[in-house]
Amino acid sequence: MIVVTGGAGFIGSAIVHELNSRGIENILVVDDVDHEEKAKNLAALKYVELQGKADFLKDVQSRSQNSPITAIIHMGACSSTTETDQAFLTTNNYEYTRHLAEFSLGRGVRFIYASSAATYGDGEQGYLDDESQLNALKPLNLYGDSKQRLDLWARDEGMFEKIVGLKYFNVYGPNEYHKGDMQSLVRKGFYQIQETGKIRLFKSYREEYTDGGQERDFLYIKDAVAMTLFFLDRPEIGGLFNAGSGVARNWNHLATALFSALGKETNIEYIEMPLSIRDQYQYHTQAVMGKIRNVGYDAPSTPLEEGIKDYVQNYLLPGKRLKSDQK
Repeated sequence: MIVVTGGAGFIGSAIVHELNSRGIENILVVDDVDHEEKAKNLAALKYVELQGKADFLKDVQSRSQNSPITAIIHMGACSSTTETDQAFLTTNNYEYTRHLAEFSLGRGVRFIYASSAATYGDGEQGYLDDESQLNALKPLNLYGDSKQRLDLWARDEGMFEKIVGLKYFNVYGPNEYHKGDMQSLVRKGFYQIQETGKIRLFKSYREEYTDGGQERDFLYIKDAVAMTLFFLDRPEIGGLFNAGSGVARNWNHLATALFSALGKETNIEYIEMPLSIRDQYQYHTQAVMGKIRNVGYDAPSTPLEEGIKDYVQNYLLPGKRLKSDQK
């Protein structure tokens, strides 16, 4: 049995979808279905059981050596970069993941978990997924800090010989509809354009970047899933790896691609960035992809324009999501 935590969420449900496409349905989905869009994600998928995250943790802690679980793909976490409750993040992101990692190693279960590019902070130390350099990283928010703490713990316990952590960069695509303010700008911008005919981007407060010129490594969800399952298929590989495209594109590029996918002329309004996030704002992210390439992952990344076109024309416009019968 494969366990996918956060299996009703964004990356988690996309992973279940791809497993279904492989003919795998012996899946335990772990999630608290607290949003109607999460329920819709699940309705489109095939699995054998749904369990709440608290119940699953209790079950894991009481399981015998004869557990039917063969792998845990742990995508469940609080992903809000503006979350201010440190105790909640410690319990939900750090301690929960630690318990699952310990369970997995104790029983020979493959364990893959979601870290985050938020651990790189402002990028001054670069974006190299080198476990020996983790102590130099300074996340800009409590969310990134919770992921950093887990990465450090896993390294210091010698766990990266067996488990895999994935530092996902800016993932976008279908099934993110429940994420509120944490949705990608592709979806938020899609509705801005539909409603107002324009998209709003933040002004820049650093002279080396133009308005809307702040850069991100955008990763299409289908690529994020492919990278994740690459490690499921190769249990002999362990380590901490970047999951990105390896290319930095800016918000203006994203906006232009979005208007193009809609067959409209680009119309951008630049707005003030809220004071509350100016000191925590990343102006550049770009994954260094050599490490994952060196262990054999050789699939090309989906260019931003192609990913946005697929997302808009095959999912957002027709109001669809990833379904188990889609190939």
